[in-house]
Amino acid sequence: MSSMQFGSSTEFSNMCGVTLMNTPIGRVVAEVMGAKDGVELTEYPSMIRVDGLRLLDFDYAELSDALGEEFDGSTFEEISSTHYGRMVHLDEKTLLFASPEDAAEYIGFDLTVH
Repeated sequence: MSSMQFGSSTEFSNMCGVTLMNTPIGRVVAEVMGAKDGVELTEYPSMIRVDGLRLLDFDYAELSDALGEEFDGSTFEEISSTHYGRMVHLDEKTLLFASPEDAAEYIGFDLTVH
């Protein structure tokens, strides 16, 4: 995956992402996510960018296992700040979608032409 160039391009990137705090919990979450296909990590002193192609799936059971402690939506909210893409919080995971069409069933996005 190559770095995106900023500019006037209106082409759809099919990317989504979130910024995590660079804390012990944030680092483990980033490492779990970075091991997934289509996910790229960019580390900074105080934060870690997690960028994914089409979908990022923060599965709470998977993250709880990696951390050795309970991980849930409130923990996700504590360690994350900015994001791009459609974010959907469920009881068992947080999903980020690059396209609102992919998130349609979760966000009530009507795909029919009226």
